[in-house]
Amino acid sequence: MMQKHILTFFILYLGSLVVSAQEDSAWQQKPDLSISGFLDVFYVYDFNEPQGTKRQPFLFNHNRHNEFNLNLGLVKFGVEHAKYRANLALQAGTYVNDNMAAEPGVLKNIFEANIGISLNKKNSLWLDAGIMPSHIGFESAISIDDFTLTRSILAENSPYFETGARLTFHPNEKWEIAGLVLNGWQRIQRLEGNSLPSFGTQVSYSPSENTTVNWSTFLGTDDPDETRRMRYFNNFYGQFRVSQKFEFIAGFDIGAQQRSKGSSNYDVWFSPVFIGYYTINNQWKSAIRAEYYQDETGILIPTDTPNGFQTTGLSLNLDYLPIQNIICRIEGRWLNSKDDIFESNAGVTDNNFIIATSIAIKIGDIKI
Repeated sequence: MMQKHILTFFILYLGSLVVSAQEDSAWQQKPDLSISGFLDVFYVYDFNEPQGTKRQPFLFNHNRHNEFNLNLGLVKFGVEHAKYRANLALQAGTYVNDNMAAEPGVLKNIFEANIGISLNKKNSLWLDAGIMPSHIGFESAISIDDFTLTRSILAENSPYFETGARLTFHPNEKWEIAGLVLNGWQRIQRLEGNSLPSFGTQVSYSPSENTTVNWSTFLGTDDPDETRRMRYFNNFYGQFRVSQKFEFIAGFDIGAQQRSKGSSNYDVWFSPVFIGYYTINNQWKSAIRAEYYQDETGILIPTDTPNGFQTTGLSLNLDYLPIQNIICRIEGRWLNSKDDIFESNAGVTDNNFIIATSIAIKIGDIKI
């Protein structure tokens, strides 16, 4: 009951702000329209030589063996105005097939579909609603924006997107504070049988252009009402530019979920990660990643093995950028698990090593 009162108050409060905002003459200015795009074509060789279509069930990017394919291709249309904004992006690729498997029909092909409006004269308070990039984590499905070619296990098993409403406040250039009401844990369509909305928060602090510290949370469930297990999740990360040539990200995820409906017992998973990024010159860059992911009871990554998912990973990346919007990448990645969980041509094993390559292009905002 309390959650319904909070949600009702939230909607009424936003409505009053919208009415007030309509009196601002700046709304009459003409908006800017733009189009942008992204393509990521890849090839991965998995030395375990798995026989299935997908290499690993817990990965959703570049997840094919010995096959040239499109990881992600998208076209985005944008509207930008001092008082409002909108985005519509359509997508295709193996990432879409793997990560959007729970969504029906053409919803799978929506990368973004959202509208935002300013709620005050200073444009420091915004309401955005629709399908949006996740407020959790520092890695994107758009690989050219990431330090590494493949995504961390941490990123692959937390939301890439979310659907709902987001209220964002920028008190100054250093702080960003947001509260969200969501359809669930990485869902466009609400789970059948679940009547409980999920909630999220984000606090980001950037004392300078060289430092960003972020804390994001999720509170909700990914179950129908009959078996509802509450999930509580925290994502922490800091991004630091140490010099013109070197920067790094340190991140940590920790989550807990009820073992059963109404239970006071919780299953916990967590993951630390470190990624260092070195600029050799204008055309060459390199990255190294160390990570660990533990999900013993299989909340997000079920294995049906005695120790569950307890995996350490190391990767080395080399990037070539002939121009700033094209990147050619090669990455070696090694994963080691406590149990035999990785498919191979001889059964299952506790080790996995791959060589991944990609050519990606990002076409910036072209005014139309």
